[in-house]
Amino acid sequence: MSTFVLVHGAGDSGWAWHRVADELQALGHDAVAPDLPADDETPTLHDYATAVVEAVGDRSDLVVLGHSFGAFTATLVADRLPARLLVLLAAMVPAPGEPPGRWWENTGYARAVEEQAALDGGLTGHDDPYVAYLHDVPRPLAEEAMVRERDHPSAAAMAAPWPLAAWPDVPTRVVLCREDRFLPPALQRRVAAERLGLRPVEIDGSHCVHLSRPRAVAELLVELAAEVGPGPGPADG
Repeated sequence: MSTFVLVHGAGDSGWAWHRVADELQALGHDAVAPDLPADDETPTLHDYATAVVEAVGDRSDLVVLGHSFGAFTATLVADRLPARLLVLLAAMVPAPGEPPGRWWENTGYARAVEEQAALDGGLTGHDDPYVAYLHDVPRPLAEEAMVRERDHPSAAAMAAPWPLAAWPDVPTRVVLCREDRFLPPALQRRVAAERLGLRPVEIDGSHCVHLSRPRAVAELLVELAAEVGPGPGPADG
């Protein structure tokens, strides 16, 4: 049995993973999806990682996943715990010394959105979150997600450099969603290649694929974990 450590992205909470967690448990695995600090401008990326590490406790056979902005936190978690796999889903792949707030400019995000919007009639980068983020999520569930939105990350977390000097020594997989209208697939492919030398695994779905296609996400996670084989022993916190 693997333990999947699910790190939410900006504006979210652990609730965002409830459908994937249920599917993982149905497949015989454990899942941990903590709420990271929110509605406070002082917590740092280190504080976010500490919240995840404390939630994991002494669980073992760890697969750490970060969604979107959660990649900045998940990478720190994978560096601190004996993770056997790090998965970045529809993610902002960080670089050593890069403040998260500079990621957009450094990766050419604005131009990538403009190019994709020209191809899809302005759907990518749309102001309406139900168009840009949640377009394939059942409407009642999408509305609940919007109601649950929180102020995360903090100003401090956005401003301070990503603290690792190098990528964690953990097998890493990048997963992109083909219908992502927030982080254009072309951008994700380029950043994964430039920063990690990796070609992403691709799945159908929106930026919020964890809500729209939880079974597909869970099955892919189990498949990726099986590919890397068994991992190290219990976490040491």
